[in-house]
Amino acid sequence: MKDIIQLLPDSVANQIAAGEVVQRPASVVKELMENAIDAGATKVHVVVSDGGRTLIQVIDNGKGMSETDARLAFERHATSKIRCADDLFALSTMGFRGEALASIVAVSQVELVTRRESDDLGTLITISGSQFEQQEPVSAPVGSNFKVKNLFFNVPARRKFLKSNQTEFSNILTEFERIALINSDVEFSLSHNGSELLSLPASTFRQRIVALFGKKINSQLIEVEVNSTLINVKGFVGTPESARKKGVPQFFFVNGRYMRHPYFAKAVSGAYEDIIPQGEQVPFFLCIDVEPSRIDVNIHPTKTEIKFEDESSLWKIISASVRESLGRFNAVPSLEFDDEAFPDIPAMDINTGGNIPVSAPRVSYTPGYNPFKSNGVSYNNSNTSWEMMYGGVEGEKPLDLSPFEDIPDFGFADSVSDSQPSSDVLFDGFLPDESVPLLQYKGQYILVPVKSGLMWIHQRRAHIRVLFDKYCSQINGASVPSQGLLFPERLDLSVSESVVFDNITEELVALGFDISSLGGGSYAINGVPPGIDGLSPVKLLMELLHGVSEQTREAKGGVVERIALSMAKQVAVVVGQILTNEEMNRLVAELFASSLPVRTPDGDVVLYTMSDTEIAKFFAK
Repeated sequence: MKDIIQLLPDSVANQIAAGEVVQRPASVVKELMENAIDAGATKVHVVVSDGGRTLIQVIDNGKGMSETDARLAFERHATSKIRCADDLFALSTMGFRGEALASIVAVSQVELVTRRESDDLGTLITISGSQFEQQEPVSAPVGSNFKVKNLFFNVPARRKFLKSNQTEFSNILTEFERIALINSDVEFSLSHNGSELLSLPASTFRQRIVALFGKKINSQLIEVEVNSTLINVKGFVGTPESARKKGVPQFFFVNGRYMRHPYFAKAVSGAYEDIIPQGEQVPFFLCIDVEPSRIDVNIHPTKTEIKFEDESSLWKIISASVRESLGRFNAVPSLEFDDEAFPDIPAMDINTGGNIPVSAPRVSYTPGYNPFKSNGVSYNNSNTSWEMMYGGVEGEKPLDLSPFEDIPDFGFADSVSDSQPSSDVLFDGFLPDESVPLLQYKGQYILVPVKSGLMWIHQRRAHIRVLFDKYCSQINGASVPSQGLLFPERLDLSVSESVVFDNITEELVALGFDISSLGGGSYAINGVPPGIDGLSPVKLLMELLHGVSEQTREAKGGVVERIALSMAKQVAVVVGQILTNEEMNRLVAELFASSLPVRTPDGDVVLYTMSDTEIAKFFAK
């Protein structure tokens, strides 16, 4: 029988390896920037076009490569950092596997220009899809210049599954932030489609945080620095005032390498227990230094997960270091009035300025006083003339209730749609009738009698469904008028947030927001949509922005749907909010006029009908 097992060609093996290493354009940016840092570069410039699809260029002033090294760098498992297996447990560099460049050239067209300081001429190498094309000497500055063009040009299936240019660039920006943040002594710049978005001079760690995430965060940082025999922890954590639900920057770095570690993140969040509201998070930027022999960074292709020798001990050290910093910087205000540090303060005469004798105040009272008796009349007596208690009331003016007439209607439409309810069996026999009062149960459910039984409607989810349809219609149709603010409010965003925000500005304007750019990631909110009285425009936009940015179940679908859903969740009535009978009728009528009233846009159940048969079973003999 003929043998069937064969060795794969190098080009095919490289493409398979590229599936692990090069997942998207951001993976290429990460690998090339890490190589630049390992080469001792003090300046790194990143140029991207079309979200990395057509061009990714990384220029550094590192030590460069010789003619032979430049050619060997693109071979599989070619590395200058490992000579034996023991070197894996003494790593002090970022890249070490020797798979990055080989994987990149397998799925793209690469051009490299590099020169060492000791060489008169540099080297130009061109490779396309792992096929070597040319190599020649050229005039070049010291360092390396990588150009990666047309990523996945020879793997159409992979290219087809890339996201939009904006999404891919957001991922690139995330990788750029991680590397630029920890290497604050290196100058970085980032350009996209010919426009420079970031220019970061060499600075301290704190200055780099402020440069990436805005000036506002500078006043919200608490320094952390603890040295122990196991690890050293340095960096910053946020004050309790910096806590919010979404979009909080949280970074762990181990020996200069970014790391995801939910277990250690809980150590930080646990230090804020009972200090911040439940469900909110604080920013942190913590650098952990540990002996390389105590960790294993070779457990994940992207090297963002690290295994530690004694995680429980490190957890305790991290938690204790954060708690110590919070106490040292008085982030948790407290006054111990029984402490000896608070001596008795002498009283002072405000007229003479001298000390006066102090005596405890005395309280006088009448032991026989009865508050239910007045002028000999006892009001707890059944024979009491009650008119005496309310004498003169009939001459008073009626209570002015006009301030309560302008209470907003929570965004419900002023008029109910004329469209008929769905013919679905769930709505059989129900017609909105304001003459029949509805029942609100515990501020969460609306009970509606229908022909087949009793319908339970979740009021918040129903309102989300109604508002979602309304906002989608507004964004896709004509813009709604904006309600101007008496005093415009300022919105400050980081670079990554600004990229997403600029991409959704058109949809926000259609919703009724009036926003103008002030430059440098700052925006002026001049107007807001009608019907959001009582909500902070800045907080509303921040929550909306982070809801759109997160790739979660809530954010599936197009950008219009994501914005409409996020906006609806911010504006909808909350659980426990009391509604009038008129408001309940409007909500129920608009819900039944919706295209899909049974579920919210993200799949939550809106209503449930308890049939007459189910009800009768409870009372059956």
